[in-house]
Amino acid sequence: MKLFTQLQALLNSMRKEDGATAVEYGLMVSLIAVVIIGAVALIGTNLSAMFNGVAGRL
Repeated sequence: MKLFTQLQALLNSMRKEDGATAVEYGLMVSLIAVVIIGAVALIGTNLSAMFNGVAGRL
């Protein structure tokens, strides 16, 4: 049993997950950026149409 726990500790110490975590954070940030860009483009188009409608009525 002691050999098993030592082997498991050795395998756990060899495992590097920093790179995978950085990639996951990068993907999340890029997805959030795409959503923000889409929302800003949609809101900008709607605001432009609304202001043009108000300007036409004046």
